[in-house]
Amino acid sequence: MKKIYPNAAAALDGLLHDGMFIAAGGFGLCGIPELLLSAIKDAGTKDLTFASNNAGVDDFGIGILLQTRQVKKMISSYVGENAEFMRQYLSGELELEFNPQGTLAERMRAGGCGIPGFYTKTGVGTVIADGKEHKDFNGETYIMEEGIFADLAIVKAWKADATGNLVFRKTARNFNPPAAMCGKTCVAEVEEIVPTGSLDPDSIHLPGIYVHRLIQGEHEKRIEQRTVRSA
Repeated sequence: MKKIYPNAAAALDGLLHDGMFIAAGGFGLCGIPELLLSAIKDAGTKDLTFASNNAGVDDFGIGILLQTRQVKKMISSYVGENAEFMRQYLSGELELEFNPQGTLAERMRAGGCGIPGFYTKTGVGTVIADGKEHKDFNGETYIMEEGIFADLAIVKAWKADATGNLVFRKTARNFNPPAAMCGKTCVAEVEEIVPTGSLDPDSIHLPGIYVHRLIQGEHEKRIEQRTVRSA
């Protein structure tokens, strides 16, 4: 099956529809699928639910979709760098489901493994636990979290081969692999596509069985908080 597409719009062709649920990789601005997010913006797809560690910043990452009011709900861990995100949430324009980072990553991984739910101690006794099933194990209370099963996963990797095997670079590995796993269809953007067989099998972070479509592109790689010494 051919997996390589010429650009982000072509790779998303036939996959987008209003009201869909998208899992997006990345951590802060590191490893975010910026080309695919831009293509979703251009497609005008609306009423979207995103599961993502954060929503980027005001003019980059998922933030560009918040600006155009294409996002209905965010399932996230951190919102602190995005003023528009906070404004829409506080004004009641945007639904928000807070998840601790580890819980969100595990919900994605669980969905990718076909696990509908799991128990965790994280969030017990806080608003995170409100309305969730509680169960005691060995004298400790846990809450049940559901696996995430998204319509589409969009991720960004460093290298891929033509079969979709992916290698991530440093921090970009955080949320991208579990996000990729939990989508019915996964589209990945990468910096380089190498010949099949050239990747060391022990260095592959995500097997190509999870990746359905693939593009190569140029990436901006912004720095979220630039700190430098004075001259």
